Amino acid sequence: MGLMKEFKEFAVKGNVIDLAVGVIIGAAFAKIVDSVVSDLILPLVGAVIGKLDFSNLFVVLGSVPAGTAMTLDALKKAGVPVFAYGNFITVAVNFAILAFIIFLMIKQINRLKKETPAAPAATPEDVVLLREIRDSLKR
Repeated sequence: MGLMKEFKEFAVKGNVIDLAVGVIIGAAFAKIVDSVVSDLILPLVGAVIGKLDFSNLFVVLGSVPAGTAMTLDALKKAGVPVFAYGNFITVAVNFAILAFIIFLMIKQINRLKKETPAAPAATPEDVVLLREIRDSLKR
């Protein structure tokens, strides 16, 4: 019974709940970034480079059965080994954009978190009195 009690205390701690919320928001954010990359950025990059579609860049590593279309999806469905470097490019661009956006978000959060330095605490009376005595003895 002690193990269940310990687990309950662990599960309701703020850190675990914060982590769960972060994972859920992160999954939703990843979908947004994936859409930005695949729907906005990659078409622009493809237009600049020469209208490339990165998702269809691949090298066939095995024999292709007769009648199979030479598209990535068709080859994968046919079980043909394919070196799909275009998908890797897409995932790498997704990662770079996601990392940059998270960097910007954390930078902004840290900027907002910066607290103004607290005013120095008032000098205790005994110290003030000792300073006055010291100053009067110097005269």
